[in-house]
Amino acid sequence: MKILGTSIPPVTLSVAILAVATTAVVYSPTLYRMFCEATGYGGTVSVTRATKPDATAAIGPAMKVRFDANVAPGLDWTFGPVEREVEVYAGVPKTVFYRAVNNSDQTIVGRATYNVTPGSAGYYFNKTECFCFSEQKLAPGETAEMPVMFFIDPEIAKDFDTKSIRTITLSYTFFKLPSDEDKVAAARSLRETGETRWQELETSATAEFSNNVQRMR
Repeated sequence: MKILGTSIPPVTLSVAILAVATTAVVYSPTLYRMFCEATGYGGTVSVTRATKPDATAAIGPAMKVRFDANVAPGLDWTFGPVEREVEVYAGVPKTVFYRAVNNSDQTIVGRATYNVTPGSAGYYFNKTECFCFSEQKLAPGETAEMPVMFFIDPEIAKDFDTKSIRTITLSYTFFKLPSDEDKVAAARSLRETGETRWQELETSATAEFSNNVQRMR
């Protein structure tokens, strides 16, 4: 493709289009559903699993999981993981927390997206429903803690493309959404959602985990 006589490499153009599309789906549930259908994201594979597996459960190698957090420009929130890194065994569920604080003097609505790196490990990274891809609000000065329970499929150690991976990063980015009176009224409380989800995970013997990434080949 050429613009004003300048050639744009196909790879560069593809990356630019993907970046625009990813940003767009943050603001439109309809676009997000279309994005899921086209890419394989969106909880296409789910499994119910014991939150505290017994001794007969398949256990894989020890792995490090690092946690990253970003806030898009225009969102006056402080957002980050409570723990920066944990060590887990593949196959064993683990719960971690992210924390968000509204530093402004008004209620703000936000929406988070996430990704897993290396990309090839995403197919084996399974997590419960979390705080991403829905409209969430924080009141002025309000703090919310959001649990994320996950496990890494032990099959990661058998796949030629992933068997050497021992460190995975889970990253979230929060974006600001329109926060007029109607939008604020329609959004869910991020604090209340986090508290409810934590109670559910604490009291349930099982949880539903989703694998939101297609296998990379």
